Amino acid sequence: MPKKILLIEDESGIADTIIYPLSAEGFQTHWVTTGTAGLTYLKSGKTDLVILDIGLPDINGFDVLKEIRKINQVPVLCLTARSDEIDRVLGLELGADDYVIKPFSPRELAARVKAILRRTAGNDNVKNASSPFQIEYNKRQISYHGTRLNLTRIEYEILILFINRPGWIFSRDRIMDMAWPESGESFDRTVDTHIKTLRTKLKEVNPDVDPIETHRGTGYSLREDL
Repeated sequence: MPKKILLIEDESGIADTIIYPLSAEGFQTHWVTTGTAGLTYLKSGKTDLVILDIGLPDINGFDVLKEIRKINQVPVLCLTARSDEIDRVLGLELGADDYVIKPFSPRELAARVKAILRRTAGNDNVKNASSPFQIEYNKRQISYHGTRLNLTRIEYEILILFINRPGWIFSRDRIMDMAWPESGESFDRTVDTHIKTLRTKLKEVNPDVDPIETHRGTGYSLREDL
């Protein structure tokens, strides 16, 4: 079966230059022009990879990426007209698999799509088999060593953030940006409180291991050796 690509891009000229080389490589591409339409389509059926423009007319592309990561782990290739390093870092921290700056070569983009699909092939199955965490994205539920965790909304968002990037150190500000519904609603000490209660719930399942590491003066991360 051909791989299914979801393209979220508001400029028709750019969309045409992407769809043609992908079709030549045997991919099926579904094109939408807004983040809202992309999220709706993503929830409706199987998609193998998302190509996401950061500069969308309705929703900031980074916010779309955050919403995508709340519902599944489909590979995401971001497109942007901006080359700032902070944008690239933020996109990767939010869960993007690759990042392409406009203007780009359509053939290079198609090659990157194929490389991402090769790299991520079977990742979900391997991860589910080896990780102590099991995620039911549609139900917004996480199990740890087979025990379903009773998490608040914020605890769920923080743990999803960690599980998606084990070993990555997230500062308190970054955790607030990605886990809180609106920026500016909380403070550093509130992040610490949520981490503390999350640790307590994890230790109730497995008292011998603390999966969350504290990096003093920097932030928190999920251990890679679980």
